[in-house]
This record gives sequence, structure tokens and C-alpha cells, in this order.
Amino acid sequence: MRPARLIGPGDNRDPVLLVAHGSRDPRAAEATRALAEAVSAARPGRRVLPSWLDHTRPGPAEVLLELAGAGHTRAVLVPLLLTAAYHRRVDIPAAVAAVRRATPELAVRVTDVLGPAARGVDPALLAGLRRRLAEAEPGGYDALVLAAAGTRDPVARASVGRVAAALGAALSVPTRVSYASAAPPAAGVAVTRLRAGGAQRVAVAAYFLAPGLFHDAVAVSAREAGAVAVAAPLADAPELADLVLRRVDVDAGRRGGSWRYGPHA
Repeated sequence: MRPARLIGPGDNRDPVLLVAHGSRDPRAAEATRALAEAVSAARPGRRVLPSWLDHTRPGPAEVLLELAGAGHTRAVLVPLLLTAAYHRRVDIPAAVAAVRRATPELAVRVTDVLGPAARGVDPALLAGLRRRLAEAEPGGYDALVLAAAGTRDPVARASVGRVAAALGAALSVPTRVSYASAAPPAAGVAVTRLRAGGAQRVAVAAYFLAPGLFHDAVAVSAREAGAVAVAAPLADAPELADLVLRRVDVDAGRRGGSWRYGPHA
């Protein structure tokens, strides 16, 4: 396991901390590290550090405490999440609150998640999904399934639906949502319904940031139902790195992007 490398207090840009969900599958951690490297390469001179909420170290609180120990007084935290569900509402604020109690001098700005925010679906997110689709099926398709991990949060599911609608409109194809867990339908069911409605070539867009068991299950289910292609996760797509930097650069005075010293960051 590669340790996070910290920048010293003399650097003139606030460090960026990426916080991923975490997975037992080592491919997921490697994808997060690759994204951190892509974001860093796109913004030379600014350190970008990966962290995980579960299964992989370091955790976000650990990295923030190390940054404070190195003399930093501010950091930007970007949740590598596609919906603002439990992990954004509970786990990340809890980590920031723990750091606040230990090091009140460190201010942490927590950005919006990478999925739809106040200004809607970011074009960079749609561009990344389209890139992965083109890589998977350059020959084209006449219907699309947007496969997501799944959540019981209805607001989060609605945000996935917004992405599906925007992607379908951009590609001019009928689009359905599917989930790998927590909510129906499964990817294979969504593919079957589109085929029953007359679609001949159904492709699956992966609304995932990293590979893992959920994406594997989506691929199996969709192909068994007759999908012509299943796209890879976004991972370190250049459009995703651009989206992370959009979140970092958001106006600090806007809600969701303001500097916080307290536990509600």
C-alpha cells in the first residue's frame, strides 16, 4: 500500500483531498490513485491526495491531521461520490468534525459531490460517460442503460435519473436507469425492457467511478440480457479529472463550497 505524500507548509496552494468510498477490491483503490495523479498532472504544483472512507487507508481524517501537523491551515476535500447520499451527508462531515476537535486551526472546504449539484449535471460528467461508451461500443447503439451502484435514498436516485435523462438527450437515444444494489431494476432487467420495446442494440453506460464487484455484476447481468456493450467505469478519464478541478475551483462563498472550521463542513 502506497502512503499518501504530503506537501509542506511552504507551498502556496491549498492541498486537495479526494475521498472515495473504498472497496475490498484492490482495483478500486488503484483507480482512485490514478485519478489523483491525473488531477495533479492537470494542475501542476498542487498536491492531490487520495483517501478512502472504508477498506483502504489512509482515511480522510488521518490525511487531514497529517496536513495540519505539516503546518497547513486549509485544505479542500472533494467527495468522490456520484450522489449526495449517506456518505456525503454523514460519513464525510463526521470525519471533518473529528479533525476539527483535534486541530481547530485547520479549515476544510468540502465541495459538492461529482454528480448533479445546484447547477445541474456537469458537462464534464456527461463527456466522461460518453468517452467510456465510445471506447466500449464505437459501432453505435439505439438504446442505453445507465447502470449505477444503487441507493435507498430517493433524492440520490432522482439525481441518477437526471444524469440518465441528460445523457439520453445528448445521445438522442431512449435511456433507462438500473442499479446494482438497493433498488430495482437490475441492469439485465433494464436491457430486457428496452429490447422488448424494439431496441436492437442496447449499450450500458457505467455510472461508477471505479471497477469492483458491482460493476462486474452489472456487466454479467447486462450481457446475459443481450447488451452489445458495457462501458468501463469513469476512473481516471480526463473529463473526470476536469470535473474534480471544477469542484475545487468553485466560488468559496457559495453554499457547499465555503470554508468551514466547524463540524458541519
